[in-house]
Amino acid sequence: MTDYKKHLDNGIFDIQDGRYCDAISKISESIELKNDWEIPYFYRAVAHQALEHFDEAMLDYTKALQLNDKLTDAYYNRAKITLSRKDIENPDVKAALKDLEKALELDEKFLDALYAAAAAHKKLGNYETALEYLNRLLKIEPEAVNARAFKKLLLQKYIK
Repeated sequence: MTDYKKHLDNGIFDIQDGRYCDAISKISESIELKNDWEIPYFYRAVAHQALEHFDEAMLDYTKALQLNDKLTDAYYNRAKITLSRKDIENPDVKAALKDLEKALELDEKFLDALYAAAAAHKKLGNYETALEYLNRLLKIEPEAVNARAFKKLLLQKYIK
């Protein structure tokens, strides 16, 4: 096994064990040896995200996507960061929606992305569109409790 893969594998093991700082260090060593591969950037972003180093995570997800624009989870994770940040007064919900749409283009049955898109549309006041995403989700997974509750809320409070 080459050194860059060894560093990456060790970093992934650290992520699995919750040692995110160690993971970042090892994965950074992997990137120093081979910086044209999306996988280490993705996993370093995961570690940064777990530590709430959101700016660093966003940079690494973006770099991973520049190297491979088919990383469904990178689009989703980047959107989730944008939608959940408490340190930004007006997060770019439209940019998050673009990422969620790309994730859904790559995997139309990505339940978490469907739910997140519904929540983002609700934030923008697009209640009918939010409902459409929830209906898509419920068509795939009829027993999704959170989606059913969210749909009920939309219908009772926002859609008359």
